[in-house]
Amino acid sequence: MLFLCYPKCTTCQKAKKWLDENHVAYHQRHIADQNPNYDELKEWYGKSGLPLKKFFNTSGLLYKEMQLKDRLPKMSEEEQLHLLATNGMLVKRPLVVEGDTALVGFREAEWTEKILR
Repeated sequence: MLFLCYPKCTTCQKAKKWLDENHVAYHQRHIADQNPNYDELKEWYGKSGLPLKKFFNTSGLLYKEMQLKDRLPKMSEEEQLHLLATNGMLVKRPLVVEGDTALVGFREAEWTEKILR
């Protein structure tokens, strides 16, 4: 399992603690140091079943500075994926990927259902 996180993020810390407590093996990747690339994001987006907007860190400073709330609706999915690939701080975290599953954000009930099945 790939676990993408920003170590200073409290939600990522909670997710990591949950993974450890449930003895889930994972490879941790710092989302800002090793930004997901376009191909990864496109693949994960397809696996997630979520709208692409859910992949954006809407509470992040960069999202607000770039005024993406107003810009995203006018952008194609292709443009949005390329934008996400430019900076890991734009990507919502934590993100876990394993097999055909990609989970964005930490919701314990969802993680329990999809990871501990």
